[in-house]
Amino acid sequence: MTYIKMEKISEHISYKEGVFSATATRLGIDNKPSDYELKNMEIIAQNIFEPLREWVGGAIKINSFFRSKELNKKIGGSKTSQHCEGRAIDIDDIYGNKTNAEMFEYIKENLDFDQLIWEFGTDENPDWIHVSYISPDGNRNRILKAKRINGKTTYILI
Repeated sequence: MTYIKMEKISEHISYKEGVFSATATRLGIDNKPSDYELKNMEIIAQNIFEPLREWVGGAIKINSFFRSKELNKKIGGSKTSQHCEGRAIDIDDIYGNKTNAEMFEYIKENLDFDQLIWEFGTDENPDWIHVSYISPDGNRNRILKAKRINGKTTYILI
């Protein structure tokens, strides 16, 4: 497997930020994307993250971007997680520029996406946002809300 050597995935996402995982570091898991996965990361960064960041007017925290299959399994991620293909990003506005709810609405109303998930939190603001992107022809524009019911994560179509 060859890897593209790069420092930046997009103008505002460094390679290091895109692949960082405290869990992977702690457990010694290789969390390096393939060329294919890196290309997908560049595509979602250009089509979702960069337009959103421009609208927000400042930094947005990336909670999770690329996850190797081994890392995804260790954290209990979905077996079909789009993070493993570099097609999904979890974001959180911890910097106070916009709320997660405002970013969610902006993405929903202005950007083309595959899945947009309101991740837990309250009815007023999610704890974070999950958004994925495939391609203009492949995107489903599917909107979900994640809730914990009896200790299990359930997704409700909204």
